[in-house]
Amino acid sequence: MRFDGRIALVTGASGGIGRATMARLAREGARVIGVDLDAQALAAAMPEGARHMAQVCDVADEAQVQDCLAAVIERYGRLDALSNNAGVLCHTAPITEIDSDDWARVLGVNLIGIGHFLKHAGRIMAEQRAGAIVNTASVAGIRSGAGGNIYSASKAGVISLTQTAACDLGGYGVRVNAVCPGLVETGMTQEVFDHARAIGKEDRLGYRCELRRYGRPEEIAAAIAFLASDDASYITGQALPVDGGNTASLNLPGMKI
Repeated sequence: MRFDGRIALVTGASGGIGRATMARLAREGARVIGVDLDAQALAAAMPEGARHMAQVCDVADEAQVQDCLAAVIERYGRLDALSNNAGVLCHTAPITEIDSDDWARVLGVNLIGIGHFLKHAGRIMAEQRAGAIVNTASVAGIRSGAGGNIYSASKAGVISLTQTAACDLGGYGVRVNAVCPGLVETGMTQEVFDHARAIGKEDRLGYRCELRRYGRPEEIAAAIAFLASDDASYITGQALPVDGGNTASLNLPGMKI
């Protein structure tokens, strides 16, 4: 019950890591605000109970982010934890073939959207002199080969923004960290998993990780809950890989037995 009586907001809450994070925080006592663009999927994902709150919001739209947080403060009076989890993918293309609209869409959600919540939730938490923010980055932001050009750039930006925001907000008692998931079965990666199963190669998913398997959303949620809790009270500005050891070695094709 590390979050007993606390107010926690999760973006990208309708599925995958976001849904698992909401469930984890709610089990540990938090009053959870689930934020997503898909109202129907969000309603289905919300934990049971009147103490929780669903908010439809496009994180790439700063005005909507402001309205979302205003509604949270009106109802609860404070915000103790924030999981910036909303994200999108686009088709993988060589750097010479990328469409400018894809740059705008992916960076708008994955990076600028986090910036909007860091700005406005950061102000709330700074006034409280307390709060914890956990951004969802990716191993794709640490090294190449885990995502396409735009997605990887957006997640590298999240890691850098985590560090700079931690410096800005640390003096107010607000911590900012990130998790960097490896391969996890979510809505965004479902096509990869479905294809592997269709051709009988599910056992190859995650084989390049040191643990020789892919991850589960609940495992990422556990790391987010840790970083948002008082158990991580002296940790800020860090990007924690939760990747089965994927970033611990060179991990080149053919190196694993």
